[in-house]
Amino acid sequence: MIISDAHVHFFSHEFFQTLAKQSEFGKADDPVAGAIQKLGWDPPGAPVALATRWISELDRNGVDRCGLIASVPGDEGSVALAVRRYPARFVGYFMANPLAAGAAAQVEKAIQELDLRVICLFPAMHRFRLDGPEALELIEVVAGKPGCALFVHCGVLSVGVRRKLGLPSPFDIRLGNPLDLQEAAISFPELPIIIPHFGAGFLREALMLASLHSQVFFDTSSSNSWVRFTRGLTLEGVFDQCIDLLGPDRLLFGSDSSFFPRGWNREVFEKQQHALVNLGVDGESQKKIFRRNFDRLFP
Repeated sequence: MIISDAHVHFFSHEFFQTLAKQSEFGKADDPVAGAIQKLGWDPPGAPVALATRWISELDRNGVDRCGLIASVPGDEGSVALAVRRYPARFVGYFMANPLAAGAAAQVEKAIQELDLRVICLFPAMHRFRLDGPEALELIEVVAGKPGCALFVHCGVLSVGVRRKLGLPSPFDIRLGNPLDLQEAAISFPELPIIIPHFGAGFLREALMLASLHSQVFFDTSSSNSWVRFTRGLTLEGVFDQCIDLLGPDRLLFGSDSSFFPRGWNREVFEKQQHALVNLGVDGESQKKIFRRNFDRLFP
């Protein structure tokens, strides 16, 4: 099966620089080198070199295209270089904080000048309301750009690299309720809204939102370990409920891959495909989830 992956993080040098400056290595001559050594990961190198390594990794695993995420605000340039080098393979995502000064201008530039297509909002991380004026201002900018989409991390949020570097994660998950996207969905009915990890613990609320608004998609990425908060819930159960209520057309496969030497997280794909096979989901529906829905959303 040829795959399109809706969720791959681009851990660039700028990404590591941002986090390393907050860590114990912040005052070192080379904060990134210290952080990389502690993590036990490979140095990212320059953005184009990292992009080329990702292309080799995707080719090795039968992945045709992926959504490539700039994983800290301000790192749009790194992903833009990767997208411009491999425009047929990468769709550029970027993170924005609506409370930051000049956020609307940042979003405008990322889309108009850097050719990125998906804005990523993390309300729990940056502590803003999804139905607040700051977030809605950015969403309005994206909604006015054909071919673009909104990605919103809801529910439980755990950033492994921060934990490994000993950085605090003062996230307020009360702000990550998918129902707070209701205002955006009503105001901008043509704007695709992607909720990763099936809502990461807010599955019920995410399904309620998606049942009312046909532009809401779920990405299936990561281990989905949030299922432990609902006794008896399994990955098969999650897929079964989503396909029953929404059909297979609004599920986007995602791996949540991020760093090397691990590379593309094939284990996530295999577990999800196994779950779908166990449910008896037909081959055409699997092709939609693992490739066609992403390609339809981002032709």
